[in-house]
Amino acid sequence: MDRRSLIKHAGIAGVLAAGVAPAVHAQATIRWRLASSFPKALDTIYGAAEIFAKQVGAMSGGKFQISVAAPGEIVPAFGVDDAVRNRTVEMCHTAPYYFVGKNEAFAFGTAVPFGLNSRQTNGWVMEGNGMKLLREFYAGYNIVNFIGGNTGAQMGGFWRKEIKSLADLKGQKMRIGGFGGRVMERIGVVPQMIPGGEIYQALEKGTIDAAEWVGPYDDEKLGLAKVAPNYAYPGFWEGGAGLEFWINNAAFNELSPEYKAIVEAAASHAATEMQARYDARNPAAIKRMVASGTKLFRFPKDVMEAAFKASQEVYADINAKNPAFKKIHDDYMAFRRDSNLWFRFSEATFDDFMQQQRL
Repeated sequence: MDRRSLIKHAGIAGVLAAGVAPAVHAQATIRWRLASSFPKALDTIYGAAEIFAKQVGAMSGGKFQISVAAPGEIVPAFGVDDAVRNRTVEMCHTAPYYFVGKNEAFAFGTAVPFGLNSRQTNGWVMEGNGMKLLREFYAGYNIVNFIGGNTGAQMGGFWRKEIKSLADLKGQKMRIGGFGGRVMERIGVVPQMIPGGEIYQALEKGTIDAAEWVGPYDDEKLGLAKVAPNYAYPGFWEGGAGLEFWINNAAFNELSPEYKAIVEAAASHAATEMQARYDARNPAAIKRMVASGTKLFRFPKDVMEAAFKASQEVYADINAKNPAFKKIHDDYMAFRRDSNLWFRFSEATFDDFMQQQRL
């Protein structure tokens, strides 16, 4: 009998009886919860988790549903790591460097001072040894990681007063996340770790003197310029800040191969769209901020040089006592060396010329 005729006249029972496999492989319906470390108001960084969840649902035909929760709805912003490890939630979206207090090696999942830019980060993670090394490290925390976006190079934060020299940093209380605080502390700053949703209040009340978050589009939404009008650049501690999706190891291993592939594809899609949003929205945002009175200033040379020197000292100190950090650090810095050699001839020279043109 002709195959098409068989399907037409016999129906599914006849197909199965004839030993012909149906075209669609049945998948079990799954519902997961994803805890975000970021305020819901930030449609770029919080939005990446929503994009991820939407893509997983679409690619699974609605059978794999993921609900996204803002900080405090299930767990606090900085409690997502334990929530994933303990399977309070199946997964989260976060900046790994929030957890350097548990192990400094977490920093490499996001950024380290004077490290890689966003394109270099993607190169190291996706084509270098980055993903292999990070997964090996995260395995000890019951976590499987996937790329979750990148902000690009960040700004240097809002300051109550302009920083004109290294001496001006002494005693300044600054909200700064992750590893950057270790370096800023060495050059006189008093680092503070505050969730994104609480930064404005701390700056307004004078609990802190300065605060960094991401860049113009997100910073404008947080309203930081209203209480600290001096806006610094560059954020040398985050030349290409990466985000990650973390999934409980057991939960991930329970997925079918098809669903695992969907998760990976959705993560890559969300990561790409997140950085595209920043690149498209930051230009207009910085124009609006300057028009409203925000004063831009570049960190002076002595600050940059002192910070770079301090970063090397921090790395040396940690390498001497943390084998997990050293293993990733050595590979990361070797990649940085070679990548910067290439960028010196291509991206850097092109960008330098274009920045000097009247556009």
